[in-house]
Amino acid sequence: MGQFFSDVVEQALQNIYYDVRTGRGQESFRQLEQASASGDGDASCILARCLCGYQYTWSGHGFPEDDRRAEKLMRKSVEQGSAVGVLVALRSGELSPAVERTMGFSSLQEAFEVVREKAEMGDPFCQYTVGNVYFWWDFLRIQGKDKNSFPSHEAFKAYLRENISQCEEWFWKAFRGGMYHAGNNLNQYYRKGDEDIILPQPQKAEGIFRIGAERGYPTHQYTYAKELDKAGRKEEALEWHKKAAEGGELDSWYYVGVAYEEGRGVPRDVSYAAKCYEKGLSSESIGCRNRLGALYMDGNGVPQDYQKGVKLLEEAYRSGNKWGLVYLGRAYAKGLGVPYDHGKARELLEKVTWENPEKDYLLGMLYARGLGVPEDIKKGVEYLKKAPGREDAREELAKYKKTLFGKWVRR
Repeated sequence: MGQFFSDVVEQALQNIYYDVRTGRGQESFRQLEQASASGDGDASCILARCLCGYQYTWSGHGFPEDDRRAEKLMRKSVEQGSAVGVLVALRSGELSPAVERTMGFSSLQEAFEVVREKAEMGDPFCQYTVGNVYFWWDFLRIQGKDKNSFPSHEAFKAYLRENISQCEEWFWKAFRGGMYHAGNNLNQYYRKGDEDIILPQPQKAEGIFRIGAERGYPTHQYTYAKELDKAGRKEEALEWHKKAAEGGELDSWYYVGVAYEEGRGVPRDVSYAAKCYEKGLSSESIGCRNRLGALYMDGNGVPQDYQKGVKLLEEAYRSGNKWGLVYLGRAYAKGLGVPYDHGKARELLEKVTWENPEKDYLLGMLYARGLGVPEDIKKGVEYLKKAPGREDAREELAKYKKTLFGKWVRR
């Protein structure tokens, strides 16, 4: 047996939390399922967290999200006698009075003491759990107290302050032990404080993500890289994005790809950029879809493939991102990878709110020729005049003239 939990649970904590770079998260997930079915309440608890999304486990593991199954597992972990399951169920809102009656402890305080003992002996997950008890005010229910338990409002606030502040030490211990989530909570604790009870201490938050990055947490390497980029330290940011990407934080591939596509701090290499964007697709990265889609449309760094380009750009657009609208407008206006649809081309292009000469050329052509819209040469010419630097716009504009009466007509 492990020092704090069963061997399966301790290995799962290692693979799922403390060292995500092992790439063995899915393997541990399956082992947790078997252990949970065999009666291991701690396994049921960790398995439930795995099903609750990126706020509870690293998105790079690729675990499915299933809230209903997670709820059942949390209740099951309590019934199976897991002390940490009791506290996590309390935190997640699953510890109803009926579920509480099924736990194998005489009180919530007893369950808390079991977890606290493991935390004091050095288990990072328990340290994080104890920290959350203080951070989220769960100590009130555990201790059976509320504002009516105190002679004055000030006495109640003093009690809250004494308890809430204990999260800081526990989060630091958990953070250094491998729980990057504890670093996230520390950052929030320092930057926001807690109502008028704990004042913000933003200076203490500085460097938290650097520490996490240096400890090898891919998600903090990604966050730290963005901090560096914002500060103008582009080359350092790129190195951390590379480490994050190689460690499994797939969103970082977008930033690595952009650096190589544009030659920011590295020799320009569009083919390598395309490979980076390809790796980021499995993270549902909108940026990777847009950039790779554009490369396929232009045949830049990859063989030209309009169908692939349109598919990627439309996936990004369906997510609410307009970056690729000009490419899509071009595709529908000229039948590139999709059937001609001048009406859709115009609709897409008119959603472009930024200056873009190609957009102006395409809209000018559509209006002047009456493609997908009633012919309006005057309006078409107005658009074409906004793109004087484009040869195709000049050629199109040359097809029209203004009569003595001021009307635009075809030549």
